[in-house]
Amino acid sequence: MRVVVVGATGNAGTSLLKSLAADPQVESVVGVARRLPALELPKVQWARADVARDELASHFRGADAIVHLAWLIQPSRDQETLRRVNVEGSLRVFQAVAEAGVRSLVYASSVGAYSPGPKDRHVDESWPTGGVPTSFYGRQKAEVERLLDRFEAEHSATRVVRLRPGLIFKRESAEEQRRYFVGPFFPGVLARRAFVPFFPELPRLRFQAVHSDDVGEAYRLAVTGEVRGAFNVAADPVLDSAELARILDARLVRTSPRLLRAATALSWRLHLQPTPPGWLDLALGVPLMDTRRAREELGWTPVRSASEAVRDLLAGMREGAGLDTPPLAAGAGGPLRVRELLTGLGRRGGA
Repeated sequence: MRVVVVGATGNAGTSLLKSLAADPQVESVVGVARRLPALELPKVQWARADVARDELASHFRGADAIVHLAWLIQPSRDQETLRRVNVEGSLRVFQAVAEAGVRSLVYASSVGAYSPGPKDRHVDESWPTGGVPTSFYGRQKAEVERLLDRFEAEHSATRVVRLRPGLIFKRESAEEQRRYFVGPFFPGVLARRAFVPFFPELPRLRFQAVHSDDVGEAYRLAVTGEVRGAFNVAADPVLDSAELARILDARLVRTSPRLLRAATALSWRLHLQPTPPGWLDLALGVPLMDTRRAREELGWTPVRSASEAVRDLLAGMREGAGLDTPPLAAGAGGPLRVRELLTGLGRRGGA
């Protein structure tokens, strides 16, 4: 089996490559990325391509499956660039899959594609995928779901799988996620237990996470199996204010969601951090997912708990961990994180 992974150098992509390399059914893997990495992995060859502008079908011909993971989180202040890559780039990937005649397409959707939903029960894959309106990430994930619906209707011979994971964490993604979500002013010492004395108590802060290596295994199973459709992917337990405070050894402090959102919006407008308030709306809005279908039909079981995934990420933040790929490189922010500051904290793509 020959597999092409688009967006292979990031958090989930590198974990998927490791999982595919260990599978005897997989003979070769092509990792497609906008910037080629120095990372070497068994069975993996690299190809340079930008989903927003480069020809893609030539990279896909002869493949048994395409996995589409490419997605931009930053620059959060440049909605035109984000849409060109995330939405229009995804459409170009789907069109190239059809042009190349590839039999299987696996797409990285997200819990963020779901419309707002309950926090006191779990929903299955039939829950509406309309996104959270105030989140660009949720809106664009929902828009790509519609594009994929149309692709699936027009190309019934292509097996289409869409995975909807919760938040994805691993140690080696720590520097990337710090740059994307908290920015250069975040001191690594705050990732240590007892260095965060307080944590906000928000009743609707209930979300799901999964370790990147477990997500990589879910994608591998989607590639090598014969399943179709959508699969929720997340580990237990549900992460809420109490569990996060326990992980950080912090004391809960009742906090107004409106006040926290206003503070997030102000700090984003002042370029103090790169995360717009829509991400908070997403965390408070998306439903809890039922993962029964992934466990029963995909045959997927997470090895690590959601709490372990968070601890692994925090350990990586303390250590400045990374991998030898452009998105995950530990030094991508530049000396003293100067390169991050020069990008305007969400104004440009940065490192």
